[in-house]
Amino acid sequence: MEEIVMKPLYLKFTDDEIIYSDNKDLSNQKSYKFNSKQELKENFQNFAKILSTPVDVLVLTNTRESLLNKNLITYNNQTINCRNDLENIFHVPVVDMEDIRKDGLALATHNAISYSGWHLDYNHLDHDKRQYGQESMQTIGNGFLGLRGTYLEAKASDDNYPATYVAGVFNQLSTPINDRDVINEDLVNLPNSQYISFKVDEGDYLRIKDDLVQESVRSLDMKHGILTISTIIRLDDGKELKVVAKKLADLKNYHDYYLQYSVTPLNFYGKITILTQTDASIVNSNVARYRNLANKHLIVDNIENNDKEMLMLAHTNQSQIDLAIKTNISYPDIDNAQYYMENKSEIASQFIEFNVKPNHTYTLEKAVSIFTSLETKPDMIDTARSHNFIPTFAGAQEASKEAWHDVWKKENIIVTGDITAQKLLHLNCFSMTIAAQELANKHLDASVGSRGLTGEGYRGHIFWDEPFDMNFYLLHYPELVKDLMMYRYKRLDAAKEYAAASGYNGAMFPWQSGMYGDEQSQEVHLNPMTNTWDPDNSRKQRHVSLAVAYNILNYYNATQDETFMSQYGLELLFDIAEFWIGMSKFDPDTGKYTISDVMGPDEFHENYPDDTDNNGLKNNAYTNIMVSWFFKKLSKLIEDEPAKIIDDNLKRTNFTQQNIKDLNNIRHNLKLDFSGDILGQFEGYFDLKEIDFDKYRQQYGNISRMDRILKAHNDSPDNYQIAKQADTLMALFNIRESTFLKIMLDLGYPIVNPNKFIHDNIKYYIARTTHGSTLSRIVYSMLMLKIGEDSEAWKLFYEALTSDYYDIQGGTTAEGIHLGVMGATLNVVTSYFAGVDYRGKMLEVNPHMPKQWEEVDFQMTFRDVNFKFRVTDNTFIVTTDKDSEIKFLNQKLPLTANQEIQLTY
Repeated sequence: MEEIVMKPLYLKFTDDEIIYSDNKDLSNQKSYKFNSKQELKENFQNFAKILSTPVDVLVLTNTRESLLNKNLITYNNQTINCRNDLENIFHVPVVDMEDIRKDGLALATHNAISYSGWHLDYNHLDHDKRQYGQESMQTIGNGFLGLRGTYLEAKASDDNYPATYVAGVFNQLSTPINDRDVINEDLVNLPNSQYISFKVDEGDYLRIKDDLVQESVRSLDMKHGILTISTIIRLDDGKELKVVAKKLADLKNYHDYYLQYSVTPLNFYGKITILTQTDASIVNSNVARYRNLANKHLIVDNIENNDKEMLMLAHTNQSQIDLAIKTNISYPDIDNAQYYMENKSEIASQFIEFNVKPNHTYTLEKAVSIFTSLETKPDMIDTARSHNFIPTFAGAQEASKEAWHDVWKKENIIVTGDITAQKLLHLNCFSMTIAAQELANKHLDASVGSRGLTGEGYRGHIFWDEPFDMNFYLLHYPELVKDLMMYRYKRLDAAKEYAAASGYNGAMFPWQSGMYGDEQSQEVHLNPMTNTWDPDNSRKQRHVSLAVAYNILNYYNATQDETFMSQYGLELLFDIAEFWIGMSKFDPDTGKYTISDVMGPDEFHENYPDDTDNNGLKNNAYTNIMVSWFFKKLSKLIEDEPAKIIDDNLKRTNFTQQNIKDLNNIRHNLKLDFSGDILGQFEGYFDLKEIDFDKYRQQYGNISRMDRILKAHNDSPDNYQIAKQADTLMALFNIRESTFLKIMLDLGYPIVNPNKFIHDNIKYYIARTTHGSTLSRIVYSMLMLKIGEDSEAWKLFYEALTSDYYDIQGGTTAEGIHLGVMGATLNVVTSYFAGVDYRGKMLEVNPHMPKQWEEVDFQMTFRDVNFKFRVTDNTFIVTTDKDSEIKFLNQKLPLTANQEIQLTY
């Protein structure tokens, strides 16, 4: 390996301090005294602040090893693996002296960077929502199924939640609340086939408990799609065992996942019995505030348990989705095993009993397939019975490595100079892929929920988060975007029925959508601060229909897919536009159109103060600006598309020539409010009171959910200039700044001084935003870049990037990862930091690299051309596989296929 000049920092730990030096012999040493009242992580943060020069690698000189862990130190009488915290605080690799003695500093550093960039590790047993959140983060999947990253030995408890989800499998149940029946539709927790445990002699089957688990390392290998959970178990009688469990989901044969369970006795002879189950007695209980609601979704129809192969047939009790779960177990390296089985009404159990001796490993392998009547027709049961698995876990593992190799060739984002960012960008890409991927979704009638297939937050529903996800998919898998948009097309009739029920023509897509496309937002929600059921008007966020239109138009711009547009896209756009035409009411007093009875992305404001009639808001700026943008885009499409295609789509809809005229009339005349150069979030916004944030910070600390805090004080956010997340300026995230300014001009509100307008509005609204949604941070990160607030932009970006990793919302990751912020974060890296904007006829490039990173490498597909980019703080390097052109710093630049072009900026 080429010799690399780097700056190491050598660390030696004692019980009460860190001794550090830039020399491996620890000469010229200094020390940092631990504050024992703080967590170790806080001490490391304080230690990092006192260092005057940057370092490239941390070298641990005296840490200890155990059976599973390296890098162990003692702090406050606890043994702790310090590597993760050090890497996350310093953003550099961590190695120890043994690594250097074996490989040398350069290779040891390279290996550490490679490992940490691809692995998400947890090195001890956790509890409650923290453990739940880690299980969400280590979910494996393939777009069809998601398998939470739980210990195989665990059943649902306050500390563990094993769950399996399949895209599109929803079920509705009714619960009596406040003298009425409330119906909720849930993404169903399917039978648990990942359960495997063991007992020694006549003892109890292992449960995951602190007093039994001596060590634990859970490692998600994102490069190859494999989760490995290693534990050291010490039973009450002193018997010790090492257990290694692995699981993976097959990306190609997407019905399948595979488990491997290895047990190694360390100090005893005896008898071990391994138990594995498929358990359909489970319920949906991931989200604590839903647990008092009806949650039993499954009925078992039959269990066939024959000679190491099991088939369970079941169905959902309302949506009537049939399920077939097939499993196969093998244990070829276990001699003289006794096998037996047991069937209960909802649980199929299989037992393998055998004699063991110390330091020998005994392995069970289990293959699982899930079929549903949604995607497997008409012979689901026969298909399941005849289904063949990859014969061995080793074979499945090799297939997984090959499949993920192909994935990373397309979507890998390589960051140099920040080991934590690299890990989390890989995690975001990984999470996007297991939420939806081409091989699975072309056979599914499903879109991506806000939590993917990792938890039951928001009941697995599909929201307006789709655009934040679609932007990522569009640049790597445009065919996948088309498949996901078909979910909306197939529910177009439901959207039209929803609009009609509200007195409108056209299509009004629901704020929360599940199986049928009907509105799944509740009219009440539980406020955990008061434990009361408050009104919920989130269904008034009609801008979800604009998000659907935005996805269609973005897809068409990037692909020029005329077939999709003529067969599906225009029909959707016409029906959505007809709805917004109906929503736009002309006011003769102002000569403007008003859109009423809406809620903006902010979500804190549901009504005007003292509005007891629940009439919503008027002229939300984001909604009106995006309607104007949408109408302009649709008008241009009508002009440009062949007349026959337009006529065909007009005949398939109720869109008329008068509606075509309405598009141009309305888009020039929608009303907005201003106070000076500040754009009002909605009409009447400036009449609301200011709020004293400091007062509530002193009392509550975290004020991100000011809506709940105010309601606990018998107050309401409707009374104040306050926002949960980006709203007024959200359009600047969706569309180019130049396009935004043209829309303002079209609406009759010319911006005389764009720089001042954008600066003043960003500063005004960020001061009133609590970031109650993680999406808010990533939107404002991009906005702060626009006004040169690079430090604040970086801070907000990193908070968003690490939001699920650190679970900054106080336990919400327990209910599933936040897929929208993951997709948005990836988009900010490529579109704003690297500066590659894909929202026009050609790619426009204007890099804005953060000083914290040395380089970003990635690739994307745009209009059937594959681009590869490498961006540093002053160079931009691009290659393509076809002749093309880009606009670099507003100058057109021709590109020749397979010829690298290096530019400076």
